[in-house]
Amino acid sequence: MICGIDEAGRGCCAGPLVVAGVVLEREIKELNDSKKLSEKKREELFEIIKQNAKYKIIFCDNNMIDTKGLSYCISFALNKIKESFKEYDILFDGNSSFGVEGIKTMIKADAKIPEVSAASILAKVSRDRYMYDINKEFPNYSFTKHKGYITALHVKEIKKFGYSSIHRKSYKIKSLREPSLF
Repeated sequence: MICGIDEAGRGCCAGPLVVAGVVLEREIKELNDSKKLSEKKREELFEIIKQNAKYKIIFCDNNMIDTKGLSYCISFALNKIKESFKEYDILFDGNSSFGVEGIKTMIKADAKIPEVSAASILAKVSRDRYMYDINKEFPNYSFTKHKGYITALHVKEIKKFGYSSIHRKSYKIKSLREPSLF
């Protein structure tokens, strides 16, 4: 048996990085990379996965990302999940184990390996739910629409309202750079 791991929110400029690890206890139909599923299907599968798997979900907030760096946060989460699933082989989606010993990697594992697909869904839905919830506190940023990813709408909102306390200040957005004086 394996523990599949995937993350959501790596490329966002606001909100947390969410990393999930999943060990399936029984087969679940229709699993796939979370990006290839509708939001409705992800929500349905989220509940099914939680009922039919052992899992761990780690949140690394924007402050941790800004102070420690994204690679550190991914490594931190991988180590936490590895500690929880010591007796399993561990497979992380992508091509890097971020220096964590004993973790295998596979590109596109989230579309090929059911445990990694399940982790992809848990991470994505957990992060999306967080962004929907935090939108109540920050209604000027339309987090329910772009979930903190860099979109034209999000850049427009940052230009108008500045950065919120959940934005990653260490991320540099090209379209927000001041014009060069030289």
